[in-house]
Amino acid sequence: MEGKHYLEVSPRQPTKDAKQVEVLEFFAYSCSHCNAFEPALEAWLKKLPRDVLFRRIPVAFREDLVIHQQLYFALEALGMVEQLHGKVFHAIHGERQRLAAAPEIAAFAAKNGADGKRIVETMNSFGVAGKVRQATALAAGYKIEGTPSLGVDGRWLTSGSLAGSNPRSLAVADHLIALAKKAGK
Repeated sequence: MEGKHYLEVSPRQPTKDAKQVEVLEFFAYSCSHCNAFEPALEAWLKKLPRDVLFRRIPVAFREDLVIHQQLYFALEALGMVEQLHGKVFHAIHGERQRLAAAPEIAAFAAKNGADGKRIVETMNSFGVAGKVRQATALAAGYKIEGTPSLGVDGRWLTSGSLAGSNPRSLAVADHLIALAKKAGK
């Protein structure tokens, strides 16, 4: 139900590929709700139709958390999201690591079998800086006030607070994907 379980995004936000329905997960590594949501999201992703493009968009509500946006985009650039994304959540929420500085991140990476120096170098790259700017602009365009939130096709936004719970936001996203497909993309 529009206005209750999801909101229309105005103006409509750009999507990566006009031929695909796009779903964005706005998340923050520091967010305990995002950490708790991850298993339900992972299960949902396994059932996502092939013609739906899913992207994670890290959000920083404070300047000191921009480093987590950089970390995510470095993992993405290096093809390590699958290997380390969940482990970042576990390090922060399970092991109480802050991962708030390059040496902590390098040590975390090394402990998990990755090249910490390479990850930190990538975090500080021009390409990652551009992705952080794009993510921040998308979060502003979708008017993100909390995480996790799901943006669908540049048109709609749902979240646990709108849908009633974070797992229910996935059912709302399914509904919005079907609406986008019905509208002919």
